[in-house]
Amino acid sequence: MNPPNAAPISLQKSAFHEALLVGWQTGPGLFAWGMVTGMAMVQSGLSLSQALLMTFTVYAGSAQLAVLPLIAALAPASIIFLTAVLVNLRFVIFSAVIAPHFSHLPWYQRLVCGYFHVDMMLGVFPRRFPGPAHENREEKLGYFAGLVIPTWSSWQVGSVAGMLLASQIPSSWGIGFAGTLALLTITIPLIKNWAAVAGVVVAGAVSVLAISWPFRLGLVMAIFAGIAAAMLVDHFIQEDA
Repeated sequence: MNPPNAAPISLQKSAFHEALLVGWQTGPGLFAWGMVTGMAMVQSGLSLSQALLMTFTVYAGSAQLAVLPLIAALAPASIIFLTAVLVNLRFVIFSAVIAPHFSHLPWYQRLVCGYFHVDMMLGVFPRRFPGPAHENREEKLGYFAGLVIPTWSSWQVGSVAGMLLASQIPSSWGIGFAGTLALLTITIPLIKNWAAVAGVVVAGAVSVLAISWPFRLGLVMAIFAGIAAAMLVDHFIQEDA
């Protein structure tokens, strides 16, 4: 006779292996993007040990790239910290979507989940679990863990490779574009209705128009504008239904 918790554990393992297959599909793109960031860290003047410490503790490519010029210019620590916070404001929105699914966990486990929560999670996790937050808790834990392994390892291996090969690979190769393609493969299948179309169009337009804003605030503004547009269109669709 199987123990009472055998079924949840089986579901968790199944979701874990399912997520591994999904996560590895974007592995090459994340590796390339991590490689660009690793190269940038070394080329900005950081020592190998400093770059390694940064990539393993920060684990946020956009924030790392944003603060590197400030570090090289010996800017005050407060400015560097504020810039990183502003660039990562989008994760406040991303986490608000994911957090209810893990609200039953102790705070320290949620903190660990927060460290491993990257852009790809928002594109994959809600699509896999569109139902109420209190359902399928064991599956969700397994799925999240399965996504963490390929995303974290691809990024870190690429980042370390970029540090070691910084003087060997010219920036003209443009390998960072592979990271953009990896995100597009996740985003495009999510555009299933007019609300999503409106959000993507508005966010894309704002990000282009605000590309010259300091501290990459244009990225944050594009996210808020895209969400507002999607919500507005969805509201009109609901009224017409």
